[in-house]
Amino acid sequence: MANPGYGKRSAPDQRPRTGHDFTHLLPRDAAIATYIDGLCDGADISVKMLAKVLPYGQCALRTTLNRLQEAGHLRRGSECVATEEALIWVTRTFFSRTAREDEWWAAYTRGDVPPTPQRRTRTRSFILLAALGETAPRLTLSEPNCVTLEPQVSEWFERGATEAEIMCALTQGLPAEIYSPAAFVARRLLDKLPPARVAPVRQVVLRTLECSECRAPGSPEAMRGGICGACRGKPATAPSGPAGAVPVQGVRARMSAVRAGLVPRADRTYR
Repeated sequence: MANPGYGKRSAPDQRPRTGHDFTHLLPRDAAIATYIDGLCDGADISVKMLAKVLPYGQCALRTTLNRLQEAGHLRRGSECVATEEALIWVTRTFFSRTAREDEWWAAYTRGDVPPTPQRRTRTRSFILLAALGETAPRLTLSEPNCVTLEPQVSEWFERGATEAEIMCALTQGLPAEIYSPAAFVARRLLDKLPPARVAPVRQVVLRTLECSECRAPGSPEAMRGGICGACRGKPATAPSGPAGAVPVQGVRARMSAVRAGLVPRADRTYR
């Protein structure tokens, strides 16, 4: 596992896992993507860690991760989690089994990706009512009874009640004889309805993605395949700053040159 705040972060609303999720990728890329997909959130998926557990070198793994980013399965960036008590920036590597377009990643970064509608044959409330007879045989309900009582159970869930709490309220202290299970359950759901619980503090999530080439953060809308416009050959606007400041795109090269002793001390730029 990675340090807190780092590691794999699964994207939401993915399709169920199948044996054909990565068949559109090259064999090596598909094998690595399948391995990452099987890891839990928070797992260390850095190049160094992957090289320790997979039969590939760091260079090959770095190339594969970049190709997974181009294919829409992976994005690297930062996420700011803000509450009323703290504002924390953490590094994230987002992974999606389902390949996503650049527009989807941009929307996810803004936090406005609509959830994929899931087709459900039965609601959570219906399932609880249908299983009621397994815990208390005297409260066995028919399918029409379950449909009728669904809204009442849903109201319990909306107020923060759990399945265990609802089951306990319906099955504890039953009388010796129950002539109408549906009427009895309806009455208990009404009489024991809990008060609405205080909603937890809503977290505001801010995210930014970084370019796979220069590692500089950029606008999600400008990213194409995880690469910023400057690295795709588009003219970049020179950043404003004090005279002699090193442009963002040249920071790494400049630092490498300084460390290698290629730049005389008198010519070095300090900020």
